[in-house]
Amino acid sequence: MKVRSSVFASFILICEVIGVALFLRGFFPVRTTRVSVKTGPKNPPLLPLITGSSPNSSRLPEPLFKRVVIMLVDALRDDFVFGANGRRNMPYTRHLVERGSSHSYVAKARPPTVTMPRIKALTTGSIPGFIDVVMNLNSPALLEDNLVWQAKTAGKRMVFYGDDTWVRLFPKHFMEHDGTTSFFVSDYTEVDNNVTRHLDSTLKRDDWDILILHYLGLDHIGHISGPHSSLIQPKLLEMDDILKKIHSALISKEAEGSLPYLLVLCGDHGMSETGSHGGSSEAEVNTPLVLISPAFKRKVGMEKPGVVEQVDLTPTLALGLGLPISQNSVGRVIPGVIEETSLRDQLRFLHLNGHQLSCLLKDSTPDYEKEAGFEQFRVAERAHGIWMKLFLDGNTSEVLTNMGKKVLKQYLEALAAMSSALSKQLGKYDMYSMVAGTVFVFQLLLVLLLAMPEALSGEASVDLPVLSALLSLPFYLLCLLLASVHVLVCTSAESSCYFCSLSWGLVFAAVAFSSAMFCILVSMATRRIPLGPTIHGKVIRRNPLGPFGEWSLSELDVLLLAGTVGHTLSLAASSFVEEEHQTWYFLLNTLCLAVFQDVCRKYFREQRGHGDEEEPILPSKDGHHPKAEVCSEKWLALATPPFTLVCCRLLRSLNQTGVQWAHLPDVGHWLNSSEHRTVLSLLAAFCLVLIYLLVQRRCSCVSKVALALGLLGVYSYRAAVGNVLFPWQHSGRTTSKGTVEARFVYVFILGIFFTGTKDLLRSQIVTADAKLKSRGLWEIYSGLVLLVTLLFRAHNLPVLCCCLLIQTLMAQFIWKKLHYDAAQTTIMHYWFGQAFFYFQGNSNNVATVDISVGFVGLESYVEAPAIFLTALSTYAGPLLWACHLVCFLSSQRGRSPVAVGHGCYCLALLRSVPAAAYIVLVTALRYHLFIWSVFSPKLLYESMHLLLTAGVCLFFNTMEQSQSPSKS
Repeated sequence: MKVRSSVFASFILICEVIGVALFLRGFFPVRTTRVSVKTGPKNPPLLPLITGSSPNSSRLPEPLFKRVVIMLVDALRDDFVFGANGRRNMPYTRHLVERGSSHSYVAKARPPTVTMPRIKALTTGSIPGFIDVVMNLNSPALLEDNLVWQAKTAGKRMVFYGDDTWVRLFPKHFMEHDGTTSFFVSDYTEVDNNVTRHLDSTLKRDDWDILILHYLGLDHIGHISGPHSSLIQPKLLEMDDILKKIHSALISKEAEGSLPYLLVLCGDHGMSETGSHGGSSEAEVNTPLVLISPAFKRKVGMEKPGVVEQVDLTPTLALGLGLPISQNSVGRVIPGVIEETSLRDQLRFLHLNGHQLSCLLKDSTPDYEKEAGFEQFRVAERAHGIWMKLFLDGNTSEVLTNMGKKVLKQYLEALAAMSSALSKQLGKYDMYSMVAGTVFVFQLLLVLLLAMPEALSGEASVDLPVLSALLSLPFYLLCLLLASVHVLVCTSAESSCYFCSLSWGLVFAAVAFSSAMFCILVSMATRRIPLGPTIHGKVIRRNPLGPFGEWSLSELDVLLLAGTVGHTLSLAASSFVEEEHQTWYFLLNTLCLAVFQDVCRKYFREQRGHGDEEEPILPSKDGHHPKAEVCSEKWLALATPPFTLVCCRLLRSLNQTGVQWAHLPDVGHWLNSSEHRTVLSLLAAFCLVLIYLLVQRRCSCVSKVALALGLLGVYSYRAAVGNVLFPWQHSGRTTSKGTVEARFVYVFILGIFFTGTKDLLRSQIVTADAKLKSRGLWEIYSGLVLLVTLLFRAHNLPVLCCCLLIQTLMAQFIWKKLHYDAAQTTIMHYWFGQAFFYFQGNSNNVATVDISVGFVGLESYVEAPAIFLTALSTYAGPLLWACHLVCFLSSQRGRSPVAVGHGCYCLALLRSVPAAAYIVLVTALRYHLFIWSVFSPKLLYESMHLLLTAGVCLFFNTMEQSQSPSKS
């Protein structure tokens, strides 16, 4: 069965997306230790007494605190409080840290450092995975055993104000609550005022036990303008005043003889140097934890804060309130909080924590008895029992005190060892789903590779032996074998597998598809066994549109293949993943030098032998001599590769990315500073004018007007939000959200899309006009450029300008004039797209995703458009280059259908190889802890790239089908 290359590539990509999705379903599983809160808490363990001692009840120590106030400031970095500017940022808090009754710590948050997983960590004591980054967009109710549910079960009255993620995670748990939308990052004032307005009345009341406040304004400022913004210090001073108000109210309410209060100041995560979060840098994982209570000793000076895990707060609060510790908690009680209690109570607190961790270790580790921490806990427990016997016998000697301190030390060591062991058990992988997804992806990749000579031939079609494969005996034998394996795995698996939960119809379809692909693979491989250059007895001739028509490759072909394969191999090292932008920058520079060599060869070495016999004598009709045009064209072609190198070098300095040097200042930081706003305004205006000149040249008159007005609206929007200035605008003008201006631009974007779609449909349905079709495609591309211009921050507009300028020059003077084939042009577009992904300031770190663009033109959080705009802004570089590839290949007269098919196939191959290689890599390294902070985000990025490529190839296929001549 013969199919066009574009149809074949689109089908392969869609199937690969399904295979990768199945793999991800196994790689990001549900945690193994999840326990429903409906089971209820278990009875606390008995005191450890030696045999023969008098029986004792499961006595719990008295609660340490009567009231607890948790003030959680989103994105509060540790240096905002403990750093050199701490006294200026939060003077009252710093005074309490230095001379108040408090304990100060640097709490380490585990990646992913986004809000919802951090709230889960604070309330359950467990360590969420990277799948919670996706769940963060729409948080479901938390069914895992947690501190909030334990407090409600114990009759504690809880009040909450702030981020509505808490309300979604804990529905019907608070007796009073007022949630604010956390995703509308443009608002950093009202979102905090809506919390503070409840404070005065709530602090005067006595009808609550736990008050939780979650302030979002600091996080929103970070997303908008970064940690060094002029807005940061006023917001920190505001938080400091609120803490002072709460502390003063708690002091005034304190009654003599009653239990003391506890005031907790903490952050859910930190803030990177770009103002975002989600990764594992020090600035993102280090958060302050300040515990304030009259039960603690008063400080006499500034002490270096201790270091604890963020999850350690969960058992500390639970024991401080007299509640059971959450069953899935991996945290350990903070010793400083219980150090003022009696030695007996301290040992009991540590025993309760150790018993909970040992039970969790039993449930999650088959060989738990071999764990060093478990054995240490058993030794400490036995020593505790001996100490208790002596204590109950009335022994009050110093020996007993020293023995108790020794037991205390043994408990602390055992807790540290068990907590460390449990932290490494992030979850249990669904290996069956992972293996099934890997098999699917690799079968499709091998079929794609074996079809290469045919797909890139002059016919641009692939002969798939589908019918012979379906009628062969191996196909049916494989179906029986795979069905038997499925039954065997599903009946013997200790835990439920996702693949086993599917209906038999879907399972049979998957089994039949895999068997058919294997038979097709064998059949195609058999055809390739003769190494001579023949297919079905026909000699393969050199295809001018693909470098693989015959197996002799040019220097540029070798570079493109070696660079693509080398990049794929580099992904096996975490350092290369973290600094992947360096790989693409190197490959792009090398590509420019290779293209420059080809230009020199064409215009100098190869033209020496032609003489002057073909030189025209008469000038052209417009009076210009063709020789002058050829001369100017030659020099422009020669200047294009060096100009591209200069642009790439300048763009590298615009945004620091990666991990090693992301903290260094760059041109973007310089432009965004308030004292250089005039320079940024002039640069933005120049870039918008240049964007118009580069894009309007192939648009209709209506689209040109809409584009001009839309770009004017983009500048007005940036001026409204305070990024740039109008000439008549004062720098002290109050900024707004720019909602009206952004919607003004959206109207023109929709108008340009409508005009381009109308021309495209007319060229396909009414009249077969190639010029009209090319204009329609370009107008759709122009609308996309205008949308990206609106979403890009002002300092990133030079990235878009250089992208459009390089596309124009390369298309006019390199790809056309040097007659590069479709495969070579596609690989070049792919390389440029990957490099511009990093020129934008992106990286393989979740923290570099700019979520503020998801709210351009929105007055409130709307999930679908916010996700769409964020994804579009993040992948603008690869998307613009892929769309330009469609426009360029479709404009090649005489060879467009074949060129589109070749381009689609090459794109599919370029995305399939790294995706398949990466699946194998993360499977091999799945038990290594560092994979969660480095490789997991990269896997999600690769999946998004694959999905994006599938969409582009489907559009490719539509274009090719519309251009194919009808057959009678």
